[in-house]
Amino acid sequence: MANAGDPHPEIRLVGLTKQFREVRAVDDVSLIVGSGEFFSLLGPSGCGKTTTLRMIGGFDQPTRGAIELRGRDVTGDPPDKRPVNMVFQNYALFPHLDVGENVAFGLRRNHVPQEEIARRIGDVLALVNLSGYEKRKPNQLSGGQQQRVALARALVNRPNVLLLDEPLGALDLKLRKRLQIELKRIQVEVGITFVYVTHDQEEALTMSDRIAVMNRGRLEQLGTPEELYDRPATRFVADFIGTTNLLHGTVEALESGAATVRLDSGDLCRIGRAGRRVGEIVDVSVRPESVGVQRTNGEARGDDVRATIQQSAYLGAAVQYQLRTTGGVAITALAPKSATRLETGQVVTVTWPVAEALVLGAGSPSGMEDSA
Repeated sequence: MANAGDPHPEIRLVGLTKQFREVRAVDDVSLIVGSGEFFSLLGPSGCGKTTTLRMIGGFDQPTRGAIELRGRDVTGDPPDKRPVNMVFQNYALFPHLDVGENVAFGLRRNHVPQEEIARRIGDVLALVNLSGYEKRKPNQLSGGQQQRVALARALVNRPNVLLLDEPLGALDLKLRKRLQIELKRIQVEVGITFVYVTHDQEEALTMSDRIAVMNRGRLEQLGTPEELYDRPATRFVADFIGTTNLLHGTVEALESGAATVRLDSGDLCRIGRAGRRVGEIVDVSVRPESVGVQRTNGEARGDDVRATIQQSAYLGAAVQYQLRTTGGVAITALAPKSATRLETGQVVTVTWPVAEALVLGAGSPSGMEDSA
């Protein structure tokens, strides 16, 4: 895990900026990646994550800022002078070479003895579960197998850091989920630092030790998967990581342990009191799994949220309800499949524990426009 006090972390980015003519693709990004971390750069298309990865690898030069690897400034060094390797989304395998020769390519360029090459090819193909595939050509392999060959080719050179640019993006969902587990296993087994670029939130949450969420070229929030999901710092992070209900309103009253918020729609709801003041304008995030939905019994408090079920969807382990409040706010709720099923058109009461209503910081706007 990264430690801000470590004088020589695996990677240190300081004020990293990349300008493409009038577009600032990466804007003053500073972060530290520790040795042995599985670190992900996560964000929508055009947020600057791939450009950041390419600058770490030396494929793009920053307009401003510095890149350090284990305390050495490598900002001006070409890719072959940095102790990193990169795995691309399209794998970039040589079609005329078999698997063994694809994996051996970097070793031969570095004049590694043949006996050592054979041993290292065998070891790395065993690591990625491709033993016995040495003589196959890339066109004889599935997409998942080609991805493993590309990974083996990068790992065989024993880099300090492996950079991965959406390597699972071209695979079908079931295979992608299986290879997420395999990638994490391999990373733990080899013990080196992985820096992984993805726009897939579930993928990042599944594999990462820490995640840097990027938006419009800037670092929006940095934290563990749990921190980002349970305590998003901004509206953008709350909306981008998983699914949430975003509510906007004004604190109207304070009581013991809770505050009453009047939403822009006119609906009233309750949040935690701590740090709140009457008249304060707040953005609130409530995860669907925290939303309780009950049939109305004719008795309702003034701050109960009333809603109508517009749609339900059976998801296997849970039932998802799409609701519309009396004031017109759309709310998503997730209920266990063992609970009593509610019908479309039914009027219900919507509640949540005040501790699950997270007040967000101002942060960046929630738009996801491409920046480059």
